[in-house]
Amino acid sequence: MARLAGIELNDNWRVDYALTKIKGIGWSLSKKVLDSLKIAHSTRIKDVSVENLNKIGSEIEKYPIEGELLRKVRANIARLQAIISYRGLRHAKGLPVRGQRTKTNARTKRGKRKTVGAFKKEVLAKQKTAENAKK
Repeated sequence: MARLAGIELNDNWRVDYALTKIKGIGWSLSKKVLDSLKIAHSTRIKDVSVENLNKIGSEIEKYPIEGELLRKVRANIARLQAIISYRGLRHAKGLPVRGQRTKTNARTKRGKRKTVGAFKKEVLAKQKTAENAKK
């Protein structure tokens, strides 16, 4: 197994796909890196030489990946919250930031549904059983 940027890459994966397993590298950046190094996209990781793996590693260090990328994103969100922008407030409240509707959807952000006022029969039934138990 090859190791790039702290990520174990399976030997049977194609190089372009394997690079996408590194956080911060998508398909377009993966292809851009491989084109700049003149490495075939369809090459398997096991067929890539150690020298080429080192070249790929040094090439992807030019971009923010993994921990550095996460720190950068967190800093951007903290900046938005510090300047009290609308987007910062939405982040702080845990609501959708990019203008999505929240009246009906946004279940993952707003949490589990809480039904209000539909338990009247159940409450009355519990009260009756409680009264019968006391008698």
